Amino acid sequence: MAKKGPRVTIKLESSAGTGHCYFSSKNTRNTTDKLKIMKYDPVVRKHVEYVEGKMK
Repeated sequence: MAKKGPRVTIKLESSAGTGHCYFSSKNTRNTTDKLKIMKYDPVVRKHVEYVEGKMK
């Protein structure tokens, strides 16, 4: 059965271009714009900005 409510799963893609990604969820009623978070990228071994991308 599918989840109900305003929370949706999003994909956070690394802005360093490594192809690494995290998956998270956000409330679409409160946060309407794209999410940007500083997180650790293990490929480049640095903290970089992750931007909300499209789910495939």
